[in-house]
Amino acid sequence: MSDEKTFLNSYNMNDYERPSVTADIIALKIRSQDSENYRRNQKTSLSLLLIKRGGHPFKGCWALPGGFLNPGETIEQCALREIEEETSVKPVSLMSIGLFSEPGRDPRGWIISNAFVSVLSEATVNQQYGDDADDAQWFDISFDKDENGFYRLELSRRDTTMTALLTEEKTQFGRTYFNIKDSGGLAFDHAKIIATALTSLRNEAKDFENIFDFLPEKFTLTQLQNVQETITNVSVLPANFRRKISGLVTETDEYTKGAGHRPAKLYVRKQTGR
Repeated sequence: MSDEKTFLNSYNMNDYERPSVTADIIALKIRSQDSENYRRNQKTSLSLLLIKRGGHPFKGCWALPGGFLNPGETIEQCALREIEEETSVKPVSLMSIGLFSEPGRDPRGWIISNAFVSVLSEATVNQQYGDDADDAQWFDISFDKDENGFYRLELSRRDTTMTALLTEEKTQFGRTYFNIKDSGGLAFDHAKIIATALTSLRNEAKDFENIFDFLPEKFTLTQLQNVQETITNVSVLPANFRRKISGLVTETDEYTKGAGHRPAKLYVRKQTGR
């Protein structure tokens, strides 16, 4: 013990180069698109929260909310603090999707990013930009492989559209690694981080468990299917979908309310471990 104390007293962290550490947050929500025809299923789309950078580098470019780790806080606390400071959004929970440490990913120097996915309820989101962000807005997402073999990430909002192209480097332990061919105007390597997050989320959603975080406490089976198909970008026959999720939901005695359409039964997520 005395040897360790002597070692620690003589140890100087400044003798070694150390990276700076940041957190980046992929904040997602399912946005409802009301239909004028009540007989049709309500359409949904996946949206991503971005901030417009107020300072260099990449001043004026759209980027993920995030920032540097402060002394005395965990990386999760950093992520929650940064997104609230920059957008006024307060996520309930975060899911880690990994580290991004490629040399040169940040022109300021050796900076490692810890990326997190946050799933937000549409009803509770009211973003406002602040701190070092000039703006904070939601962008609809389109992400798929095109006919040339590139992964195409399109982020659109009103008259603004950004299109990034990525290639697949490898897939290991269930995670796909991407290279950026064209960032589409997004700051840093955020196109890669977003693509990684969407791929990870789609893989998770195939088991149906994580899709409940996009829904209100009580929901219809059509709402549940819309969310699952929006995330995975895969359509499922209603009968097959209901068979697969039958063990995950509990029927209530309540129905949707609203004029012009047939009421639908409401369900809740089945509680486990009780």
